[in-house]
Amino acid sequence: MLVAALLMSWPAVYNGYPLLYPDSMSYLRQGAPVARALFLHRFAGYYGGRSLIYSVGILPFHWNVTPWPVVIFNALLTAYVLWLVVRSLQPGRTSTTYLALVALLSVFTGLGWFVGWIMPDIFGPVLYLAVYLLVFAPETLSRAEHRAVVLIAWWSVASHITHLMLAAGVCVLFVALLAVRRQLTRRTLRPVGTVALIVLCAAAAHVGVHTYLFGEPSLNGQRPPFVMARMIADGPGRWYLRQHCLALHVEICRHSRDLPDNVDDFLWSAHGIWQSASLAQQERIRKEETRIVLGTLRAYPREELVVSAGHFWRQLHAFGLWDYDPNPWILAMADTVLPGARPRYLETRQAHETLHEDFFTSVQDWTVALSLLVIACWGLFLRQYWSPRVIGLATIIGFVVVVNAAVTGVLANVEDRYQARVIWLVPLLAAVLVLTWIDERRRTRSPGAFQP
Repeated sequence: MLVAALLMSWPAVYNGYPLLYPDSMSYLRQGAPVARALFLHRFAGYYGGRSLIYSVGILPFHWNVTPWPVVIFNALLTAYVLWLVVRSLQPGRTSTTYLALVALLSVFTGLGWFVGWIMPDIFGPVLYLAVYLLVFAPETLSRAEHRAVVLIAWWSVASHITHLMLAAGVCVLFVALLAVRRQLTRRTLRPVGTVALIVLCAAAAHVGVHTYLFGEPSLNGQRPPFVMARMIADGPGRWYLRQHCLALHVEICRHSRDLPDNVDDFLWSAHGIWQSASLAQQERIRKEETRIVLGTLRAYPREELVVSAGHFWRQLHAFGLWDYDPNPWILAMADTVLPGARPRYLETRQAHETLHEDFFTSVQDWTVALSLLVIACWGLFLRQYWSPRVIGLATIIGFVVVVNAAVTGVLANVEDRYQARVIWLVPLLAAVLVLTWIDERRRTRSPGAFQP
């Protein structure tokens, strides 16, 4: 696992420093004020709109000194879960298979890029693989391993709200499949109940932290109004506000004549509606978001459905490694978040734009295409080799790849990083199928095996 963790970390080593994103600076900056509020009761006026649990969780690893321990943490947790997954499927040759699989995924997919990124994105796939272990392979885990996987799953769910949404969706999927097959028994529901309990505990942790910090229960805290921004940028939200602002009396109507047609302009532009608003105005816009969203859906359901379907389809195909550019916000915040880090960051490949993302994106594209071909051929011609565990892993991966595109593309924005964080699970599944086929071939050709 240590060797695997090192293999996964190669993009950060290649860069000369952990990979950073504008959101990385928020996660690194938020941890200290949240920790002071939670443990020292020293409250601040603002804590940011990112996952506070993830921010305070990685604080002991970086202490606003260096982000390298966060990369090590990402790599070790990912390596451990992958080890358990491979062992559940290949108990005979786990070490060899495991290292070969990790090496291939690290080189030919974006796995290492997300391990080396100071972002919670890697814990989405870690969560889904942990769910596979808890539901389809619990007998392969010792008691200590089972507890470790439960804890890792909880941390992964709590690290980002989309992980929580997808994990809840996986639970609903499992219950629906069991109901269709008429297998709703205590034995079959117990592992699904374990996952559901993890999701509920993570949601309760979010609500508890936000209630303590902000004085009112909330699952999302002070997050920006992503859904409203999406609907306004798409068009139906703009149409609705321009037609009903006289009757609505909401804060956003002050900008009804200059509503943008781009989510980034609405939320992140320095002169945009969200960034130029005061904290009090932002709070009013957040509270009014649900009202605007529901009103838009009632007024333009068909139009919003068509636009959302387009976003979903584009997001499903967008998984390039394009989000590692030297954003000015990273450089502006470097010394504030990590004092003394600015000179080191300026020496990185990321700062010099020499990470060669085009080449590695092309490699991943071909790998995903080949993997889909392998999966399709397996489904058509080798269905007799599908074991329950392989079916379970395929079900989870297929579900999260599709639903992740729907959740992120429709509710947030179409960005390559959203789909790239889960797309490496497709080559993982293809590799598992190939290894299963090799095992079956070896078993039938071994001495003493029955030969028709």
